[in-house]
Amino acid sequence: MGRRAQAGAAGPRGRGVIADRVGALDWARIAAELDAEGAATTGPLLSAAECAELTALYDEERRFRSKVIMARHGYGSGEYQYFSYPLPPLVADLRAAFYMALAPVANRWNEMMAVATRFPATPEKFLERCHAAGQARPTPLLLRYVAGDYNCLHQDLYGEHVFPLQAAFLLSDPAHDFTGGEFVLTEQRPRMQSRASVVPLRQGEAVIFAVHHRPVRGSRGTYRVNMRHGVSKLREGRRHTLGIILHDAA
Repeated sequence: MGRRAQAGAAGPRGRGVIADRVGALDWARIAAELDAEGAATTGPLLSAAECAELTALYDEERRFRSKVIMARHGYGSGEYQYFSYPLPPLVADLRAAFYMALAPVANRWNEMMAVATRFPATPEKFLERCHAAGQARPTPLLLRYVAGDYNCLHQDLYGEHVFPLQAAFLLSDPAHDFTGGEFVLTEQRPRMQSRASVVPLRQGEAVIFAVHHRPVRGSRGTYRVNMRHGVSKLREGRRHTLGIILHDAA
């Protein structure tokens, strides 16, 4: 199987268990919250066993294409690793299912913001577009934080082609594994001060959020809000997160 086919292919669960779980979410609520706040939570979507399965991958070097020590780049403190293709089946399944569920929202947002780009119905077609433009490196990643670590506010932009929504799954249990380490979002509206919000998450739960811009309706029409995300300082313990970014990197 070639790289492009691998990139879009999901494992057996992609058209089954995971797709069913994602499809069963209340997408009307999620879409409304994304429109209102730029972020929405799913409720627990992964089991504790699945969270442990994903967390254990972090120490399997062969699974990843690169490792980033955040302090070396001014990104914060902590580390993360980008998966290689082929993605682990559970990661591939989640990526495919979230793309298909979010593509209609992404297209509506672009229409509201007068952005000409429209997204195809399947992740395979979108990744073909990314790869044709030289964005062929996979972007799903695992992040690890220990006490004192944090992630500076940022945007996950990797090239010309950007899917406007992404997801982050909390794999650790905030009741037992760590304290601090809250997921933080900020938005900058034109001629206004930045607004910050904290999104509480449970183990196995995802937050879906805007990558870069989101549309907001105002008295004079629709305008773009600039979004950033990060993680506050971990006070104790260890925190693992799975990031599902839907565009690939140059």
